[in-house]
Amino acid sequence: MLVKQISIFLENSKGRLFSVTKILAENNINIRALSIADTTDFGILRLIVNDPDQAYKVLKENNFTVRITEVVAVEIPDTPGGLCSVLEELSEHSIAVEYMYAFLGSVSAKAMVILKIDDVEKASLILNSSKINLIHSDEVYRL
Repeated sequence: MLVKQISIFLENSKGRLFSVTKILAENNINIRALSIADTTDFGILRLIVNDPDQAYKVLKENNFTVRITEVVAVEIPDTPGGLCSVLEELSEHSIAVEYMYAFLGSVSAKAMVILKIDDVEKASLILNSSKINLIHSDEVYRL
């Protein structure tokens, strides 16, 4: 159920983001979702890609600081309160959300969100038992 996310440390300089996307494109790696958090001097690019292990390998080979983090992909109703219901379940079980971002893709007519959670295993069990649809990693990578 857990999805592998690629996190890349990037200096805030011209062409760094282009370099990452060029390397991925040259290796037939497709970006499925992304998030960028930045400061004045650097940023962290977080990616969901179709082949996270290969992405990690080629980025490392090209001297990027990169790591793989496990996250959860959640399908939620695309209605007011859809996200609230997921966050309520996590909150009731004292599970913290470190960050999240919307997923650009569709398995159904529902919205999807990527969640970085302090205890992904526990969160996965709780969300499953609450009938909240976690999207399997293979399905996410194929979108």
